[in-house]
Amino acid sequence: MNRQLIQSYILLVAVAILLFTVPVAFTLTKQLRDDTELSVQREANTMALLLGNGDAISCEALTEVAKAYGDRNPGDVQVTPTDRCVPDLPRPTADAALTRAAQRNDPTTDWGSDFIWGKRLTITVPAQGDAAVRIVYSTSDMTRRLWQIWGFRAGLAVLVLAAAAAIGAVVARRITRPLRQLNDMATKFSDGDLTARTPVTGPPETQTLARTLNAAGERLDTLIASQRIFVADASHQLRTPLTALRLSLDNIADGVDDEFVREDVEQATAEVVRMSRLVNGLLVLARAEAKVTAAEPLSLYDIVAERLSVWRPAADERGVTIALRGSADDRPSVLASPGHLDQVLDNVLSNALEVSPDGATITVRAVSKGDKVVLSVLDEGPGMSDAEKSRAFDRFWRGQGLTGRSGSGLGLAVVKQLVTDDGGTVTLTDAPGGGLCVAISLRASPRSGG
Repeated sequence: MNRQLIQSYILLVAVAILLFTVPVAFTLTKQLRDDTELSVQREANTMALLLGNGDAISCEALTEVAKAYGDRNPGDVQVTPTDRCVPDLPRPTADAALTRAAQRNDPTTDWGSDFIWGKRLTITVPAQGDAAVRIVYSTSDMTRRLWQIWGFRAGLAVLVLAAAAAIGAVVARRITRPLRQLNDMATKFSDGDLTARTPVTGPPETQTLARTLNAAGERLDTLIASQRIFVADASHQLRTPLTALRLSLDNIADGVDDEFVREDVEQATAEVVRMSRLVNGLLVLARAEAKVTAAEPLSLYDIVAERLSVWRPAADERGVTIALRGSADDRPSVLASPGHLDQVLDNVLSNALEVSPDGATITVRAVSKGDKVVLSVLDEGPGMSDAEKSRAFDRFWRGQGLTGRSGSGLGLAVVKQLVTDDGGTVTLTDAPGGGLCVAISLRASPRSGG
């Protein structure tokens, strides 16, 4: 927008210069041409009168005037002699202009070119006795003055345009400053910083928009804060009775000898455990939806290495190998909210470990692709069909494979929510050689790779 405003200012000034300066330059050029022609013609008429008198004094005066004129001006005087006056001056070349002047008493003016003028101005005027006087005037001084006229105005135009560009840049930045501030606020909003506010400056229209956006941000921040409080309260209120219920069922199971009653109590306990797991999953998903924080540059390699070190003991118990692939020198940074990647990796690795057979390998690798970084987790489990992949991110959906036994159906839903909040995407594809590949695409940090 700044560039467009500056260009419009320069265009307006250029049009003004074109409308006012160029016509003045043309007027001065025409005036220079007319003044020169009038001056030369006046001198030629004076000499023609001296030539036409024919007496000795006039003839001698003509010679002196012509020589003096040639010394003071860039012009040569040429005269056709008469019976009574033969001046010591050059004779003109016979041509149509000379014939018209001598025989038809018709003066002629030849600038040598239709475009402004040529190298010389030739004026031929008639004199009495079928004679004529011709002045051949060099236009070199006129051409130099012409360049001065146009050069001065061209230089002045360049200076004016440069000044217009400089002033336009200042004015444009001042005009667009409120818009840049609004854009900065919107950018922070998109990154999850709901505390961002914009100054109320600029014209009335932008001030009204700034107040509206600030009020909307305040409202959103209040709603998110209320939702976080609700999540915290729900966590306390739901977990406590479930824990108490499980303890009660355990106590009942310890004091019952009837196998049928014990079996019913154990079944009820399993359902309570499943409900607790479901509540925990719901709370994690609620926090993922409610907790909106600004994305920061984070070292993906360090986060992955830290989470793998946590999950390797559980994998070692089943003989499952968790391998981190990629170059040690390539450590990309990504834009993500603190804590999001940890939860994403925990959910994905938990699913991969649950479906992997004993002795299998889980492969984790990160690859930089332009302004994106793709984190892939590949397992050697049974994989998913296309229909299952299309529903894997639905809440409470559990597949028919190993993950359906004890899962809450919220793991991948949480993963998708967290990745989406950070401006990324997550997809499921078939892993080479069987199994499932979870590909998480995240925004690369500007200092990625450092």
